Amino acid sequence: MNDNIYIPYRMKIEKITVEAPGVKTLKMVFEDSKDAEAFSFRAGQFAEYSAFGDGECTFCIASAPTRKGYVECTFRTAGRVTNGLNRLEEGSTMGFRGPLGNSFPMEQWKGKNLVFVAGGIALPPMRCVIDTALDNRADYGDITIIYGAKTVADLVYKDELKEWAARGDVNVVLTVDPGGETPDWKGKSGFTPAVLEEVAPKSENSVAVVCGPPIMIKFTFPVLEKLGFKDENVFTTLENRMKCGVGKCGRCNVGKIYVCKDGPVFSKVQLNDLPMEY
Repeated sequence: MNDNIYIPYRMKIEKITVEAPGVKTLKMVFEDSKDAEAFSFRAGQFAEYSAFGDGECTFCIASAPTRKGYVECTFRTAGRVTNGLNRLEEGSTMGFRGPLGNSFPMEQWKGKNLVFVAGGIALPPMRCVIDTALDNRADYGDITIIYGAKTVADLVYKDELKEWAARGDVNVVLTVDPGGETPDWKGKSGFTPAVLEEVAPKSENSVAVVCGPPIMIKFTFPVLEKLGFKDENVFTTLENRMKCGVGKCGRCNVGKIYVCKDGPVFSKVQLNDLPMEY
């Protein structure tokens, strides 16, 4: 990261991918090659992305640290800053301030099975972890990805989902909410927690990573408990609460912690100690 934490890197947008209605992925490269060589991050960290003149906002780093030379972010257009980012074109310059926050303890997960449960636009924080695991495939056991969205159109990373599913060493289960199917849909129809219970991945020697809307997480945790997952082996990220990224604005303060400085990655054990407002 820059010596001054408030000065962003200048990034050139190399590629823009439309993932779903209102959702884009920006692939960025460093304008300064020295910055590119010196930059590194860990799976689960986040950054501040800026459209100059419109401000900055917080997203995870959606690309994996194992894939060098670029970083990616995926966002849904919702407010002033994301509308500013949405207006940028390939070749445009934008700001990138990071990496920030903690990360998933992937070194500690070596030798374990990995279960990923994601909903909607919450797949990007998990994609970084998934690709890191796939790029170090021999380090992990079974990998199961359960991903749901409201409709087929709302699924992000559609090409990558196909690539993951085509591998012989990953179990990919896709689902859409009842009524969100298309005539050619070959996945499941049902809410993600119910599909998780149906798939019933084994909890022995396994870690579960959950990311999605608060209501999805609320109903997913009891299913994991029912399946035998211990709280210390269940992880999530609370990045949607953050703004400044460095513990100055107080927006992400929950109880005694600042999500941006103490997180955004937390185990279920840590969440149990937080007020219900998280």
